[in-house]
Amino acid sequence: MSIVLRSPHRKAALALTAATLILAGCAEEQGGGDEGTPEETGPVVIGAVLDITGAGASLGVPERDTLELLAEQLNADGGIDGREVELIIEDNASTEDGAARAINKLITEDQVDIILGASRTGPSLAMRPVAESAEIPMISLAANQAIVDGSEWVFKTAQNDSVVIENIVADAADKGYSTLGLARDASGFGEGVEELFNSIGEEFGISVIATESFAPDATDFTAQMVNIRDAGADANIIWGIPPAAGLAQVAYRQLGIEVPVYQSHGIGNQVFLDTAGAAADGLVAPLGRLVVRDQLPDDDPQKEVITAFADAYEAEYGAGPSTFAGHAYDGFQLAVQALAEAGTDGQAMREYLEGVTDYVGVSGTFTMSADDHSGLTAEDLVLVTVENGEFTLIES
Repeated sequence: MSIVLRSPHRKAALALTAATLILAGCAEEQGGGDEGTPEETGPVVIGAVLDITGAGASLGVPERDTLELLAEQLNADGGIDGREVELIIEDNASTEDGAARAINKLITEDQVDIILGASRTGPSLAMRPVAESAEIPMISLAANQAIVDGSEWVFKTAQNDSVVIENIVADAADKGYSTLGLARDASGFGEGVEELFNSIGEEFGISVIATESFAPDATDFTAQMVNIRDAGADANIIWGIPPAAGLAQVAYRQLGIEVPVYQSHGIGNQVFLDTAGAAADGLVAPLGRLVVRDQLPDDDPQKEVITAFADAYEAEYGAGPSTFAGHAYDGFQLAVQALAEAGTDGQAMREYLEGVTDYVGVSGTFTMSADDHSGLTAEDLVLVTVENGEFTLIES
């Protein structure tokens, strides 16, 4: 679908305008492109490929909503240097083939200037070679570090799986755990997770002793959870996204497993809480600060940014934003900054993104480089539990 926003009317969008403009200046200033050149006229075209339907819908729908809100508010303020922003969103139906087709369309037919997406790792990996070949900047909203490893043209806003695992391993070490059981998503999101746990855990004497996998759209987790229970690890990890991660959590509790359980950063939305219900209480997960925004201290450097975004989102949609909406927020803001500073030249935008320093976003504070196209660290996550159906910050 194509979304062109010319006549903004949303009060929430207007309210967010000032905050967005202030935040756009949080990245370190870099050399901008020439203004007024013939190439820098007409609309700026931002393309997005999202998991709006299928297994990743609980990620892609709030991401779509976020992009629409931000694009409309940006046009309300005059666009980018007076140029209208055209936002074109494609649904990949949560498939790799769909993502590859969508990015090809955006590049060849729509001639977009920069691309956001996809929502999940597998579709993002399918898009990567297309973006690299076309030499067009792409900002993924997904987690797996493989999306950006060795990449020249692909960046990302979700925290890498490696920094999530650093947080889990550190907490496990503090609690004296040495063995872990792992039930992981069988898609790209779960690829390499066992290996990362063993690599990062080695210095702490922590290792995975049992691994089970499940499809992203699975509904029955009994077999996997029985095997995880029987392995007898000190603690277990469920690594997936809703609704599967929530259903797996329910199966875990229904089997009466009393061993402590961790979840990944893939659970940061209301869909997980609604699906897991009371079974979620007591779990531990490293999540972005957005889901516990009301519990953050006033001096937290992200609180102002997160609060402004969450208030505008809730005013527009009647519910608070998820972690995944935050990834879309950061992707859009980074894209707009690159376009404003470097124009629509792909190489100039790529170089700008590699030089982003101390950009305070919703997902964390980004500092990128030629060797790091993610820009986030373990400090950009906080440990969270669930109490009475709500995410609750674990005090350090």
